Amino acid sequence: MSTEDKIKNKIENLGGKAKEAIGKATGDNDTKNEGRGDQAKSSLKDAGEKVKDVFKK
Repeated sequence: MSTEDKIKNKIENLGGKAKEAIGKATGDNDTKNEGRGDQAKSSLKDAGEKVKDVFKK
């Protein structure tokens, strides 16, 4: 997994956590759910990159 991809995924995950927190604080379920979705997408990308790394070795 390239360092650039790790950084992008971490930023996306942190952005998702921020959206979720803002949604919780404001009572906006759409924003909260969007944040959770961003976090899930980031986790899937991380998993995909790890699988790629295994096959590169």
